[in-house]
Amino acid sequence: MTEEKIYDCIIIGAGPGGLQAAIYLGRYNRDALLIDRGGGRTQHAKHIENFLTQKAISGAEIIQKGIEQARSFNVKVERGTVTKVIKKNQFEVYTGEKRYLSKFVIVSSGVYDHLPQIENLYKFLGTSFFTCIDCDGYRTTNKKLVIIGNSLKSVHLAVAMREMFTKDITLVLYSDKLPAEYREELAEENIRLIIGRPVKILGAEVIEGLELEDGQKVECEVIMSHFGYKLNDGFLSEFNLKRDRKGFKFIVNNSYESSMNGLYIVGPLNQGNDQVVIAAGEGAVAAIDIKKRLLEL
Repeated sequence: MTEEKIYDCIIIGAGPGGLQAAIYLGRYNRDALLIDRGGGRTQHAKHIENFLTQKAISGAEIIQKGIEQARSFNVKVERGTVTKVIKKNQFEVYTGEKRYLSKFVIVSSGVYDHLPQIENLYKFLGTSFFTCIDCDGYRTTNKKLVIIGNSLKSVHLAVAMREMFTKDITLVLYSDKLPAEYREELAEENIRLIIGRPVKILGAEVIEGLELEDGQKVECEVIMSHFGYKLNDGFLSEFNLKRDRKGFKFIVNNSYESSMNGLYIVGPLNQGNDQVVIAAGEGAVAAIDIKKRLLEL
């Protein structure tokens, strides 16, 4: 089924970048369609404290208010999962069998965190089990912290968090592959190192500890997980878009346009920092650029 209407812009994903772009385009009285699958990283954030003027707000509240604000400027909002985007004369955006047409596309589809298989994890996710130092590092201040990970970068994270937030840190690594100099650095920083695989978070109302596969229990109040994330970009597979040297994130220009003319990518899929306030700014920049280009058509 094809909707023959040609939108000025289709925005994929109601993250902060997509919502901010939708609000700008709506205020320019442009025909904009926002397609959102629901869920997402921002939706699950319990406490966002680093957004200007917001002492504390949940990600769900930001998205709810953002959708309401976009609709107030006549942006059409539909629930759906985008499965494919191609470009002929216009962009064609598919949600299963349904096709939408647009002159421009903004991708704000976000990422999926790689979360370890640990019992009770989702009970504390976002309140005392965290995945982002920039988002939630502050919430570990002066608390008994366990960092879990499986890479050398987890050592750098532990040292950084000790400098900024708390001195009481235990680093739990899944495998014993640390070079001697990394072990020495942890010892110098007084960071306890344990090699093992966590299986259960202990505690009823609050985190009390972490149980490992060998039965060992590590006392803690907060946990920082460090296993990276996966881009939600499968629907872009029809395009041979330029990526960074690792072949991971998409390369964009100063207006957040990708190597495909008319396709913009905002939020954590590009090379910028993954933060709500930054993604919102990127969405605004992309929308302003599209506004200029629509006037030129």
